[in-house]
Amino acid sequence: MNILLKSATIIDKQNESLHLKTRDIHIKNGVITKIAAKIEPESKTQVIKHKNLHVSIGWFDSSVSFGEPGYEERETIENGLRTAALSGFTDIILNPNTHPCPDSSSDIVYLKSAAAKQLTNLYPLGTLTMKADGNDLAELFDMRNAGAVGFYDYKHPVTNANLLKVALQYVQNFNGLVYSFPLDTKIAGKGIVNEGEVSTKLGLKGIPTLAEELQVVRDLFILEYTGGKLHIPTISTANSVKLISDAKKKGLNVSCSVAIHNLIYTDSILEEFDATYKVMPPLRTKSDAKALIKGLKDGTIDFVTSDHTPMNIEEKRVEFDNASYGTTGLETAFGGLGQLLDIETTISLLTKGREQYGITTPIFKEGEPACITLFNPEDTNTFTKERIESTSKNSMFIGAELQGKVYGSINNGQYLTNN
Repeated sequence: MNILLKSATIIDKQNESLHLKTRDIHIKNGVITKIAAKIEPESKTQVIKHKNLHVSIGWFDSSVSFGEPGYEERETIENGLRTAALSGFTDIILNPNTHPCPDSSSDIVYLKSAAAKQLTNLYPLGTLTMKADGNDLAELFDMRNAGAVGFYDYKHPVTNANLLKVALQYVQNFNGLVYSFPLDTKIAGKGIVNEGEVSTKLGLKGIPTLAEELQVVRDLFILEYTGGKLHIPTISTANSVKLISDAKKKGLNVSCSVAIHNLIYTDSILEEFDATYKVMPPLRTKSDAKALIKGLKDGTIDFVTSDHTPMNIEEKRVEFDNASYGTTGLETAFGGLGQLLDIETTISLLTKGREQYGITTPIFKEGEPACITLFNPEDTNTFTKERIESTSKNSMFIGAELQGKVYGSINNGQYLTNN
């Protein structure tokens, strides 16, 4: 690799000397060798120029699902990581949303081996319980030693409060991270969308916000008792934001995330019974979305995620009640956030969160490995099905107006571009 980025505006709040400065950046053998106002290219140097080129350290996504092993028709690891790289993400946390699910050290070794030598780094989660059935703890210590960065029964709440207590106590021996999906299944019942005016109008069974908030309250009480590290993924209600804010003020080691589509869309879009918009947690109300955005801005919500969940067409093109939950989101994460937030806030959110998983955050300076995302924050475009790089095409953003375009990314001595 021997490339020169020309006239790139750097977005890096952690580096005041470079933040918002336009510079040429020379990268050789995967390392940033020079950053200067003007650099003349050497021989055999690939010069990269783009309209309104901006760069930042590579982006991070804490909730990505593929399919391999077991659901390769949804997405393979190889194509999933290629999609992530083209979408600007150089590091992703892989959900244990496979068959079989990763509940042993050998499963974690397989996932890491399948992702080796790719531009985008893959950090797998192991399940919290064996077969993610919620009964017995999985091989947490062994999986951690094999490379698992956390433990999560994907989208399945920990219904056994004592099991969560024991897990939080046990993982403190090796600084492990426990996930707890915020859903009280007894309150949620057979609900499939947000309980409210829209669900009543459409005749769809609703999931009240109480179902999420009761679980959050329970988990925070347990965390206060046990200590340890707890992550609450993809919260969706205004009161969840307040509860977690109060817990952080107490000094509890709790983090949380929000899916980008829960910031942008509300349950009002369900009126056409389009299963593309069927997600878990469900799309809530406008007031919930506003509270989630406020929580991001004030730091209560630690990071955003695409919550990328590919599903093949057979799982979506059925009656709404029977359709699977999930939407793809890697390709639209940047453009979706661009609708809501200024560029500096957007990049801050897309680059934070690694520390919670023990992952080193890249540094933008000479002599450091090049881990860079290339983008244009001012490009306005309509997202089309043809632009989907994922194998599955279940994106709720098809036809949406997005703000911002990703040109590609650089990492691990590789460069991948959309152009």
